[in-house]
This record gives sequence, C-alpha cells and structure tokens, in this order.
Amino acid sequence: MSGLGRGNLLSRALEGVTLAFDAVRAAKTRAALTILGIAIGVMVVIAMASMISGIQNGVSDIVSRAGPKSFYVMRYFREGIQVSDGSDEMSPWRRRPRLSRREADLIRALPAVEDVNIVEVGISNISYRDKALGERFVQGMDPVWMQVEGGQIIDGRNFTPMDAALGANVVVINQPAADALFENLDPVGRVIKMFGLPFTVIGLYQDPAELFADDDNAKFVLPHATFAKVGEFDRGWIRIVVLPTEAATQSDAMDQVTVALRVDRGLKPGEESSFDLVSGDRFLASFNQMTQGFFLVMLVLSSVGLMVGGVGVVAIMMISVTERTREIGVRKALGATRGEILFQFLVEAATLTLMGAAVGLALGGLIALGIRSFTPLPAVIPLWSIVMALIASAITGILFGLYPANKAARLNPVEALRYE
Repeated sequence: MSGLGRGNLLSRALEGVTLAFDAVRAAKTRAALTILGIAIGVMVVIAMASMISGIQNGVSDIVSRAGPKSFYVMRYFREGIQVSDGSDEMSPWRRRPRLSRREADLIRALPAVEDVNIVEVGISNISYRDKALGERFVQGMDPVWMQVEGGQIIDGRNFTPMDAALGANVVVINQPAADALFENLDPVGRVIKMFGLPFTVIGLYQDPAELFADDDNAKFVLPHATFAKVGEFDRGWIRIVVLPTEAATQSDAMDQVTVALRVDRGLKPGEESSFDLVSGDRFLASFNQMTQGFFLVMLVLSSVGLMVGGVGVVAIMMISVTERTREIGVRKALGATRGEILFQFLVEAATLTLMGAAVGLALGGLIALGIRSFTPLPAVIPLWSIVMALIASAITGILFGLYPANKAARLNPVEALRYE
C-alpha cells in the first residue's frame, strides 16, 4: 500500500476512529439512526443464534442421554421442513400401512433386540378436584418404557404388566405435572381426571433429559392398553422404541429390524420400505436441517438492519466529506495520497458500524440472558455468531462508505482549498 507504512497505517486508523466519534457527536440523530440499524441487525443474529444453538445443544444432550443405541421405528419420519396441502400426493405417509403391536412383538423377538416400547400420544383435559390444567399431552406406553427410554421412579411405582393386561386406570406423572396439579401435596395415591375418567397416580417419574422441564412439559404416562381403550388420539401413529442388546450394535439391530419388517410386509427387493428407522444421528441431522430455515430468516432480518445502517453511513460520510473538504485539500497539499485519505474515511465508516455492532451485541446478549433465565430454553451465544456479526458490520461500513471515501480521495486539492 503506497505511502502507508506500519506506523503511519496505525496512526491513520486511530485518526479515522477518532473522527468517527467526532462525527457521532456532531450529528447525533443521524449517527443514532445508523447505529440503531446496525444494532438491530446484529441483535437479531445474536438472539436467534443463541436460541438455535441452545436448542441444538439441548436436543443433542437429550438424544445422548436417552440411550445412544436406542432407535425408533416409525410409520413415516418427516425430515426437515415439509409442507402438505392435505392431498394424498403431498401426504406420503398415507401410502404406508400403520405399525402394529404385532410388529412390535416381532421386533422384540429378534436376537439383536433387548426390548421395545410402544408409544402413542393423545391430548386430554386434565384436572384434580377444582384444579384444571386444560389440554395436555398424554402418552400410552408399555411397562418397560423406562428400561428402554431412561428415567426413574422417585416416588411410588411404575405400572406393571398386570396393570397393562387389565387396562387399569393408573398413571405415572413427572414433577412439573405434580407441581401444577397438587402443588406441595404428595401426588401418589391421588385421583385425577383424564379422558373424562378417574385415574390414580401411582408414581412420580424423573425424566433423564429435562430440556423443557416446566409446566408445559407436564408428563402423563398410561399403560398402552388403557390408553388405546379410552384415549382420544390420531390412531395409526404408533412409535416403536427399540433397545438393542449389549452385545449388538445399533447398526446390527437396525438391519435385523429392517429385514424382519420387510419380510413381514411382503416387500420385494429394491422396493422402498414402508416404514422409517430413525436413530439419534438421523434425528439430529433432520433437526439441523430444520434450523437452516431459521438461519435463513435470521440472515434476511439482519440484512434489513444492516442495509438501514449502511444507508445511514452513506449520509453521514457524505456530510463529513462536505464539511471537511477544505481540510482534505490542505492534507493533499501537504502530500497526503489518495490511498491515505481513502483508508482514513473507510476506517471512519467501519468504526460507525462497529459501534452499532457493539450495541447490538449487548442487546442480543441481554435477550439471550433473559431467555435463559426466564424460560426453559438453554440459550447459548455461539462464538461464530459474534465473529460473524462483527465482520458483517465492518464490511457493511466499508462497502457503504466506499462511495463517500472515494469521493473524498478524488477531490482536487486546488478546488478543495478554495471551498468555503
């Protein structure tokens, strides 16, 4: 870079930073609008990135703690973001037969499978005496659900195979459900109402993965036979959770399940399977694919803020060039090169946008802290989002400051000295 040594480069950069602060003081309203635009763009990046990263970390933790070898057999696994208009063509799951308990028993008998758990989910109004929770998710499962999916009973007991065989009206709940219904009372032995029927609470359950452990995640688990008899739910969406044996790998178990179900369903070689096997890795990959849509939204929203800030940079820098025309002429007369003046004005522009970025980082950090403190979402600010926000802000300042900086660098020194 001609005319700019290391020491001179640093001094010009510092001078540009100082002039940027002078410009802010001289044009507070215009500078505030510029900083606000950049701050909004950066704030969106930081806030959304913190939420998405927190969810990703939480989901990854849930998958790992729920059992790295366990996997799901599902009628249809919706990967990423898919849109359906209700037609058969846009609803591929309609072309697949429903999973059944008979198929679950077939899977349980495979050499590589330790056990399986059947899961179906419905919605019911839930109440205890005069305390009504409104609609909550209710799950029907097999007695082995904790062995397969993890967790433990911390008070009372789990329902037994006999309870399941008799279709007993018993339920196991978690702590958020107990807090919502009974407050400080012992939940075990109390009778709640679900699906319009009385159910006795026989156990208090602790989930091994408590990403969303609040009232909205109140958990109610019934014997599947009872649930199938009295529950209100969309039938045909049984989810089979498979736990491989200690000696078998997840891949071994998945291969055996695939072969067994394809043979049972009479599928020919090369014909597409009419079911999906979903491991933790596949679930995480699908979740990450969905978050790409959120990142796109984040990019669009932040770009709007940066554009607004960039327009403000042009306005401020053009005014700065006009006000300092005579000064530029003096500097050129004393030997300043075009490169030096261009560099100084670009530093000034980048400093303005970086000031906005600093404000945006602070606001985004406060939002992330608030989300982490007042919601169950473990919002975490990833380092890449901070680096990206700073780089994007600096680039915005340079790009939008290029025109006024180039105009300043090309001023004729003679005409500039005559400027009043």
